[in-house]
Amino acid sequence: MDQLTNSTIYIVDDDEDFRNSMSWLLESVNCKVECFSSARSFLERYDGGLGCMLLDVRMPEINGLALQQIMIERNIKMPIIVISGHGDIQMAVSAMKQGAIDFIEKPFDGDVLLRLVKKALTLAKDNYEERTEERRIRELYANLSRREMEVMDLVVKGNANREIADQLDISPKTVEVHRSRVMAKMQANNIADLIRLHTNLASK
Repeated sequence: MDQLTNSTIYIVDDDEDFRNSMSWLLESVNCKVECFSSARSFLERYDGGLGCMLLDVRMPEINGLALQQIMIERNIKMPIIVISGHGDIQMAVSAMKQGAIDFIEKPFDGDVLLRLVKKALTLAKDNYEERTEERRIRELYANLSRREMEVMDLVVKGNANREIADQLDISPKTVEVHRSRVMAKMQANNIADLIRLHTNLASK
């Protein structure tokens, strides 16, 4: 998993022996691992890093389902693989409904876990890049003037400069100036690119 070594696997489980064995397995394939004996410990120490989580559903005080809910409320986004013991399948299913990407039942094969972790870390990286792009687009859009925003909205709807001028009661030449500024500020290479950026904004 060398291509994903900038990510961290967060193990949240109250079983020390299990945490130690998982750390050994994951570190043997060059993964960075951080272990937490409770949900509260994770919430107190998590620093916002990129990665995924191995989460035991049955823990004292704050169980895995409750931790998931707290993470949702705090906007902590990371792929979660639920660790389920005997008799915890219904809880694991509930965790999946809350957004966990998969669950694995103890005892399990190490190779199966490694495949799931690789999948989760790849998803975490993709999600991070998507959020970074969304933030970049919002920042670019925020630099537009109110008139430039109006012009952009009409351009992506397919209106010609003359039509935009009529709707905004300005001259076609002024529309052309605003349009040029919109393209530059949004860092759009062409209209198709501008439409993609506008669609990203509209979908959030």
